[in-house]
Amino acid sequence: MTTASAAICQQFHPVTSHVRSEAPSRAALWGGRVASGLAALFLAFDGGFKLLAAETAAKHSADLGWSGEAIRTLGILQAVCLVAYLVPRTRVLGALLWTGYLGGAVATHLRVGHPLLSHTLFPIYIAALLWLGLWLRDARLRALLPLSR
Repeated sequence: MTTASAAICQQFHPVTSHVRSEAPSRAALWGGRVASGLAALFLAFDGGFKLLAAETAAKHSADLGWSGEAIRTLGILQAVCLVAYLVPRTRVLGALLWTGYLGGAVATHLRVGHPLLSHTLFPIYIAALLWLGLWLRDARLRALLPLSR
């Protein structure tokens, strides 16, 4: 790499270009795996329920204002987001997609007047687990989103 191209790369990647690719501690690695695993298991169950038991899911989702036809589409969207999250090269993209999807879930629960802590904020708890799992396992993400200076 020439000096000019190295300078350009440094300019566009100032936060993560200096981060050493050291492995996270054993505790951070396992904590990240557990957080990601819990969130992924819940999301796989929820998406699978929408795909495999669409009629039952439609009955449960009617009080949220979702039509029966939309349930299978939501299940497909969840499957795509989950695959993106579970593939190492696309895990950050997957977390971003889940963040958008789960934001819509918060809005849905808020619109129908569900309890705040148990229903409305539950998607935020799941999104926090998704991001925490990545943050604990990836030094570049910790450099981009530091908890302290």
